[in-house]
Formats: sequence, structure tokens, C-alpha cells
Amino acid sequence: MSWQSIVQSLGLVALLGVTVPPLGRYLAAVFGGDKAPGDRVFKPIERFLYRASGIDERREQEWRTYAMSLLAFSLASVGALYLILRIQGGLPLNGSDRAGMHPAGAFNTAVSFVTNTNWQWYAGEVTVSNLTQMIGLTVQNVVSAAAGLAVAIALIRGITRAGSRTIGNFWTDLVRGVVRVILPIAVIFAVVLISQGVIQNFSNGHLVATVDQTVSVKQQLIPGGPVASQEAVKMLGTNGGGFFNANSAHPFENPNPLTNLLQIWAMLVLPFSVVAAFGRMTKDRRQGRLLIVVMALILATFTATAMFAEQNGNPRLTAAGVDQSMSVTQSGGNLEGKEVRFGAAGCGLFAGPTTGTSTGGINCAHDSLTPLGGAAPTLQMMLGEVSPGGVGTGLMGMVIYALLAVFIAGLMVGRTPEYLGKKIQAAEMKLITLYILAMPIALLGFAAASMVLRSARTFQDGPHGLSEVLYNYASAANNNGSAFAGQGTATDWYVTTQGVAMLVARFFTIIPALAIAGSLARKPTVPSTSGTMPTHTALFGGLVAGVALIVAGLTFFPALALGPILEHLSL
Repeated sequence: MSWQSIVQSLGLVALLGVTVPPLGRYLAAVFGGDKAPGDRVFKPIERFLYRASGIDERREQEWRTYAMSLLAFSLASVGALYLILRIQGGLPLNGSDRAGMHPAGAFNTAVSFVTNTNWQWYAGEVTVSNLTQMIGLTVQNVVSAAAGLAVAIALIRGITRAGSRTIGNFWTDLVRGVVRVILPIAVIFAVVLISQGVIQNFSNGHLVATVDQTVSVKQQLIPGGPVASQEAVKMLGTNGGGFFNANSAHPFENPNPLTNLLQIWAMLVLPFSVVAAFGRMTKDRRQGRLLIVVMALILATFTATAMFAEQNGNPRLTAAGVDQSMSVTQSGGNLEGKEVRFGAAGCGLFAGPTTGTSTGGINCAHDSLTPLGGAAPTLQMMLGEVSPGGVGTGLMGMVIYALLAVFIAGLMVGRTPEYLGKKIQAAEMKLITLYILAMPIALLGFAAASMVLRSARTFQDGPHGLSEVLYNYASAANNNGSAFAGQGTATDWYVTTQGVAMLVARFFTIIPALAIAGSLARKPTVPSTSGTMPTHTALFGGLVAGVALIVAGLTFFPALALGPILEHLSL
């Protein structure tokens, strides 16, 4: 790799090291105590929202009520966004006369943004109006991330409480997440992006003369719009839906290496900070540090694999005499589908975090990755978005794996497993099983159907075609949103089935997690003894990582063997 890629990687680690601990402390104060920084500013805003919405902030909910509140909010959000998308042609700030989306496309988009997936089957700059981008998509970028954060906080409360039937109040957690966390950071980040050249206006575009007036097309429409505000929360909320079809490969969204580095940081800072807050709220920071290390090692492994695979280039091109080596005159590597501003290794550096979280933003075309370079982000999504996962949902997934790991360890020594003083018994294991099975069923079920249905064949023949289908459903079934865009998915089959996969991935995991929180909250805290397995050691961290990799490997290896692995071996 080039020295620039190494410096960028080290700079990313330094940025996270400086920002994650204080943000973790802040999150723990916001959700774990009566007083928090910024009360003088934020409390009046919260009280106004509570009064306007009829919310009793002091009334807590049991897990079923918490889950029903989240489902009701999500259902209302889907309906509102669906309506906006259908009628956007008659709404203001639609200077290019963009028509409303057709029903299947509007359903897919509404579900996509409400579930924090932000999959886009369309080109944003020619399909969605400025008003829809602002009051529809950007709003959901904010509240869907806050909803995931609320679920993580509820799970932490379930672990830390004893003999309690409640795990908090969803509406209060949602408001705090929006007002105190997502919006303030997004506003600051948007200003930084504007200072670096990301556009922010209400323009529908400027018609300009092309440089070469000898060609048939002598004019080009340069698009505009409120990009920076959406871009900021797109990355901070691990959303991924870009204003432009090219996403973060577009210079209006991601102008230079500095914004590229900051966008990678923005994807990772909140997911890691939630885990840091977990350590503080459980009053055992070692637990948070261990999970952060496990997440970071998995992320680093898959990111490095993608970076090296892309920098090494395509061996078939080398055999054909193409020079893909790195030198003072060229960046080298597999540059197909890459932005020359970022290079091949820069694509891998972005691809790791965007698939390790539930972001899905891209700064290169993932369908152009080498087989090994494409397999790394695909498998990383198949782990269940735990490295470090989305805002809140990453911690949720890692805690599920930790509970499974401690249960397996308990079986080995013949002792009832315990995690942070709570016994893990049959009820929790049934819920963990439901959580783990939901995503593979949606992914493999729809992928298999797509491979055998003639009407669904919009992919290439051979192993790369299977890789495209697996990647796209892995993205939908893990609320990621990135794509192997070489496959056409703007058909009724794909927009419908991927919409269903997004719903399964979001709610058939969140509901079991909330049920686990409710079950653990009711249990008493068991004091540690000499027979209690410590859950803050490197041994336990290795067990958690091993469980995550084994579950994903046993579930997906046959499909991967016929797709990216076979494609790599055939080069």
C-alpha cells in the first residue's frame, strides 16, 4: 500500500481514539443519569416536544410496550414517507418536475430509510426532489439512527437492572437521541463538509456549456441541492443513502481526501461510542473495552483484506501485460470502478467500515472489486453488522454473541452461564436463536428464489452473478444499503423482496433483543464466585469473535464457496 493509505489509516485510528471516550461518557450521562451536559440548552426543547406529543417522560415501559411504541413509530414513518414519495410531483421545491415514485418503488424506499438501510434502487439526483430529500429522507436518517440507539440503551438497562419490569421509555430515549446526540453532531459535521466544498443549496441545477463544443451534446446540467445536511447524518447515523447516485464517490458529496477520512470516522464514531457507554453504564469499563477490541479487530481484518486485494490488482490484467504496480506516476492496483482521488486501497479502506457498520455509503463501485476484495465486505455483513455495526444495533448484535458465547462456555464446564451477574437460561437462548436465524432466512431464502426464478434474472451468469445476488440481499438483510450495482434491482421482484428483507432484518432482531432486555431486567443480580467465567478477558474476547465467525461460516460458507471464492480461484 502507499504511504498515503497508511497515514490515512493511522489518522483514522487517532481520530477515533480521541473522540470515542468522551462521546461514550456523554452518551452514558445522557441516558444513564438525571443530569447531563447541555441540560440548560436541551431540556427546554425536550419539555416542549414532550408536551406537544403528550409524552410523560417519567413513565417507564415494559419491553412489550417499548417494542410496540417503536413499531408504531416505524409504521407511521413508513406511511408518511411513502405518501411523500408518491405525491412529490405535486409538492414544492421540485423544480425539475420529478414525478412521484411508483408504488413498489415508494414502498422499498420508505421501508429502506425507516429501517436505517437506505438502499437506493434509483438515482437520487434525477428521481427525488429537494423537498423529499429534506423532509423525507434526511428526517428518517436522523430518527432511524436514534431509534437504533434507543434499543441499545434499553438493552443496557435490562442488563444493569434487577427485579425490574421496565426498561425505560422509548419516546424519551428517541427524543434524547435526536435532540442531544444525532442532530448537534450532524449540524457541526455539515458545516465542516460545507467548508470543504460539499454543496448546500436549493438549486435544481445549473445548465452550463461543455468544454468541448465539437460534440453533439453542448450543454450539461450541474445538479445542486441540500447535500451537506444529508451527507452529515448519512454517515453519522450509519445510513448510507446518498444525494447522488454515485454516493460518496461523487465530488459534490465527498470532495477530497480530508472529507473522505472524516466520512469514514463519522461512520464509526457513534457505534464505538455506544459500546464505550455500555462499559460506563454497567459500571465495568473493561466490558466495553473488550467488546470494542473485538469489534475493531474484526473490522481491521476485513478492511485490510479488501485494501490489499484491491491494491494487488487483477491477476488476469497482469497476465495480459497491464502494469498495475504502484509507482511515482500511478497509484496502481485494481482501478476499475475506483475514484482516482482515493485509489484502490482507499476504496478498501472505505468498504470495510461501510459494511462493518450498517452504513452502505460507497466511494467506489463495489461490483468492480476483485473476488477477494468483494468477499471481504460481503462476509463482514453476513456476521450481522457487529464490527462495529450500526448506531445502537452494533452493540445489540455483539451483546447477543457475548450471551451465546457465555452460554457455550457454561455448557463446557457444566455451570449455569452468567453475563454481568445475570443468568442466561432457556428463555434467553430461545430469543437469541430467533435473533440469529432471522437474517440468514431473509438473505438465503430470497437469494435462492432469485437464482431459480427466470423473471428475477438480472445478474450475470456464473459465480460473479451469484456474488451479486448474495451481496445485494446481504446488504438488505443487514440494513446496510450498499450494492453490487452491476445487477439491476429496479424491478418489482427486487424492490419488493428486498423491502421485506429489510423489515425482517430490522424488527425480527430488535424485538427479540428487547425481549431479552425485559427478561434480564426481571432477574436478580447473581454475585460473582470463583466459578464465574470472567467476561472481560482476552480469552472471552476470542470466544466471542470465534462464535461470530463460526455462526457466519457455518451459515454462509456453501453460498460463498459457489460465489466469490470460486470466482477468486478461477482467476
